[in-house]
Amino acid sequence: MKKHIAIVGFGLTGRLAALQLADEFSLSIFEASDFDASQSAGAVAAAMLAPLAESVLCEPDLAELGLQSIARWPEIIKHLNGDVFFQQQGALIVAHQQDFADLQLFSNRLKPLQQQQAQWLNGEQINQLEPGLGLRFQKGMFLPCEGQLDNTAFYQASYQTLLQKEIEWFFGQQVAIDGQQVAGKSFDLVIDCRGLGAKSQCSGLRGVRGEVARVHAPEVTLSRPVRLMHPRYPIYIVPKPNHEFVIGATEIESQDERAVTVRSTLELLSAAYTIDSGFAEAQILSLKSGLRPSFVDNRPQITLDQQLICINGLYRHGYLLAPVLVDEVVRQARHRLLESDFVPASEHIAELVTWIK
Repeated sequence: MKKHIAIVGFGLTGRLAALQLADEFSLSIFEASDFDASQSAGAVAAAMLAPLAESVLCEPDLAELGLQSIARWPEIIKHLNGDVFFQQQGALIVAHQQDFADLQLFSNRLKPLQQQQAQWLNGEQINQLEPGLGLRFQKGMFLPCEGQLDNTAFYQASYQTLLQKEIEWFFGQQVAIDGQQVAGKSFDLVIDCRGLGAKSQCSGLRGVRGEVARVHAPEVTLSRPVRLMHPRYPIYIVPKPNHEFVIGATEIESQDERAVTVRSTLELLSAAYTIDSGFAEAQILSLKSGLRPSFVDNRPQITLDQQLICINGLYRHGYLLAPVLVDEVVRQARHRLLESDFVPASEHIAELVTWIK
């Protein structure tokens, strides 16, 4: 008889864990909202894979993990029922003349990652890389290792794939976890992927607000993510299939759960307009805000406690780090259920794993 695992939380990490475990174990999946998990951090995100750009704000080990993790996404997508857009064609960082100092500061804070280095570009080189920008920017940087995927398509395709498996589903239920028990039912193993839903049980967990607009802009042609340096609201524009674009602010240190404000909307879309005037005629498809689960040090954590495994605190590195983190969760789960004990954490991820004995 198959061992029975409960996965609590059907956001990014919950989906990745379920995809790996569904054929080997009996799964019960609990999600506080609906099957879309539309309020989860992974649903709101732009799904950029930016280890070099993120190295400005995180430690070198996380940036290196991110570089490794990008290679896992094509393999994950290959096994899904549905098309999921993925690319790794680099990212462009630009600034208006008055903000060149911010671009230089960004450059100074980049950390070396293996053989990956940023390349300075002049206006003509930027135009060659992204003709849609014309000669609007005279200075920029190209980060060759960066990538992205379409998170909306991933959410849809992962759910459709898992529907083909023998899984017990529980949507619209906020449940309590007590060791091996979820909603009063016992399991051989529980994997907690609730993000901020686990705040009452995770010391130091907080939310960091993110805001994004998704627009349809037929007059805009960008082939890779573009970041605009700005002292108050640095933004990113991420092209998705069919001339859709996700426009967002990098982060807002706030746990405010309200909808996107008029001020934020004006700032995001005005900044996008300075990058490409074609955004003036774009159709707004959605405006979303969400809270990224984050610990005080902004580093993710995997906690191993008897028959309970918790993964949380992915901060702004969700899509960048989730594959390698979930690989470790799955490795620990398999070993615990099939070999009767946890194994030492993988060397490259050991500092992110906490044991509770």
